[in-house]
Amino acid sequence: MHTLDLSYVRLAYRPDLHVLFLRWTRPVSSAEHQEGYLAALTLARQMQVGHWLIDLRTRGLASAEDFQWVMVDFRLTLAATLPEVDRRLAYFVTPYHATLIQERQQQLEATTGLPADKQTAVQAFTEEQFAQQWLAARSQ
Repeated sequence: MHTLDLSYVRLAYRPDLHVLFLRWTRPVSSAEHQEGYLAALTLARQMQVGHWLIDLRTRGLASAEDFQWVMVDFRLTLAATLPEVDRRLAYFVTPYHATLIQERQQQLEATTGLPADKQTAVQAFTEEQFAQQWLAARSQ
């Protein structure tokens, strides 16, 4: 297993699952939010892994601006970095946050379409087991 611990996020690549885990350990600033995703991207590039399980239960939701950065800018960067890899982001969240993420995502995708080759599937889950199943089913 390959890991990296920052003061606000723990990154771990599980080769048996071919999944990169991001477990946020506290609420973060906008700069830390972006730094955490970019650190994960560095590890993902090394391991050639596009399936990520992102645990937001401790951190909570990002601001609207940071959410847009992930859904648009970061997804484009992820696609450019790993163009030949299936890319899926599974968010592990509380039930209330799952609904908010889905609403935000629908609003953004209605106004900001990404080209088909730059797409990264995003889904929110309230149970980690279902998130892992979704990621595993897509990798076959």
